[in-house]
Amino acid sequence: MNLLFEGKTCYLRTLTVEDAEDMVRVLQKNRNYWAIYEPRHRDSYFTIAVQREKIRESIYQARENREYSFGIFSHESNQLIGHISIYSIKRLPFLSALVGYSMDEQFIGRGIASEAVKLVTTFGFEQLRLHRIEAYVSPDNAGSLRVLEKAGFQKEGLLKRFLFINGEWKDHYYYALLEDDF
Repeated sequence: MNLLFEGKTCYLRTLTVEDAEDMVRVLQKNRNYWAIYEPRHRDSYFTIAVQREKIRESIYQARENREYSFGIFSHESNQLIGHISIYSIKRLPFLSALVGYSMDEQFIGRGIASEAVKLVTTFGFEQLRLHRIEAYVSPDNAGSLRVLEKAGFQKEGLLKRFLFINGEWKDHYYYALLEDDF
């Protein structure tokens, strides 16, 4: 299942095993930057073999309609500059999913992540026919808070000591966008 969504500053494309090397490049380049808000990964995570396997798994998950993972590509260079997923897809009675994303630090602050979130939520509401799309974000991650708010998400609450990141439990805000507000 090859999906492609075009935006003004970026496009989203289903990753293929051929993208594993580029994915490793982006992961290694942003390893310390992303580790501020995400759990640290073992060294093996940053290998082509592991990334190929993760991409294969994401292709399987898409076929099963459980999760869709995309590379975020720059229109200027056709370069992989991040990734975004719509995952934990639940059918009735929920009709909901979560969205998660990471951008190359070099490309933050340009509206690209906001556009990627809008593209993936459009897919979620229009093609997957979801009722609700949710996201978790660290209160300290001002950039990601802006991304979600620019994409129309609203803060619904605080999840105390929600994720174990780098040796401690961290609070996260709970954001959501409903189809009626989309």
